[in-house]
Amino acid sequence: MKLNGKKVYLNSPGNGTLVYGISFYVRAAGLEKMRTRMLETRSDLFDNNDVAWSADNGQSWTQWKDIPCNFKEPQGMRRLWTTPGFVDPVRDRLISIVLEGTLPNDNPEDGMKNYFLRYRISEDGGRTSVTDQIIVQPGYTPDHPFECIWVGKNSIMIGDMGSRPIRTRQGTILVPVQTSPIGPDGEYYNPGGGYTFHESAVLIGRWIDDRRIDWTLSDRIQIDPRRSTRGAVEPTIIEMPDGRILMVIRGSNGGSKDTDHQIPSYRWMCISDDGGQTWSTPQPWTDMDGHAFFSPSSCSQLLAHSNGRIYWLGNISPTNCQANSPRYPFIIAEVDARSLRLKTSSLLVVDDRAPDEDLSMTLSNFIAHEDRQTGEIILHMSRFFPDKWFGNAYEYRIGV
Repeated sequence: MKLNGKKVYLNSPGNGTLVYGISFYVRAAGLEKMRTRMLETRSDLFDNNDVAWSADNGQSWTQWKDIPCNFKEPQGMRRLWTTPGFVDPVRDRLISIVLEGTLPNDNPEDGMKNYFLRYRISEDGGRTSVTDQIIVQPGYTPDHPFECIWVGKNSIMIGDMGSRPIRTRQGTILVPVQTSPIGPDGEYYNPGGGYTFHESAVLIGRWIDDRRIDWTLSDRIQIDPRRSTRGAVEPTIIEMPDGRILMVIRGSNGGSKDTDHQIPSYRWMCISDDGGQTWSTPQPWTDMDGHAFFSPSSCSQLLAHSNGRIYWLGNISPTNCQANSPRYPFIIAEVDARSLRLKTSSLLVVDDRAPDEDLSMTLSNFIAHEDRQTGEIILHMSRFFPDKWFGNAYEYRIGV
């Protein structure tokens, strides 16, 4: 693997604003793409959602179109985040998962009790869509969409952009999600003492017709809070050549119950042999020699390439991390299809902190896809400087 190119994709307006810029295909074949531009002036809350389309694989774009995503209501700020679209390659339908919630104090912590999910189906490349809430049918309601979720007490969420849906050989749509647990008192429960606490799961979707999907929720995946103070966060999944589903999970150390960061900062993995319904007990993810490696609390992504290989993109650290830090270097490496371990011998450092850059610099919150013309992996990632709350959006091209 090699880095073929790196360029600024979208410029930030200046200090105090982080910009995200991403693109993705909107049809099962061809070169039509959609891109989004999002500005962030506070952590984990987007100020806008602008979209544009390209007919020539991103060489040219239409004018930006603003999609309203924040609405002031008596109960608080209702916020919507539409995740990057996923195309069902058989149905040729664009599926977008929407994270929605009314936040009483308009802060990210409110989301632990108030976020729920909708899905959108588009037949025209994302220009129009049919939207519905994701609810297990029958017997559940918008306020109680799943057996384990009561909106207002706990939540179901998409973790980050790397939590991408997949279509299995069985024809189901799997969407990796995270749920916040409810404790003995009937309220949101954070036993690890970290910023948040979650369990992971997978939404299993089966088409009813071309515009509707019937959803169920897999068994939830738990990590002992004594081993990951934020539990099982931001899962990413892929179907392996033999039909097994691999899930890689973000963990964390730190927080009020691990102030010295003594817990190892591992990445976690588990496997499903039944299409995503049940999962093995999560274990620290390892390299080919069976050694667990250090990784900060950050998102990651598993990516299947047309060359038949599976790749993982994320952060690896030579020493034990301190919760989210350091989120550099950013790497890509191949996953061994038989053992499901990471081939660190194939590792490519895509980007890293420069010696003169602030130690808090972050390489995370990204998304990647394969270019249908060149076969390169296109990585969209912002180089974020929290000390200035500034970051331009970059496009990287990785030859595999």
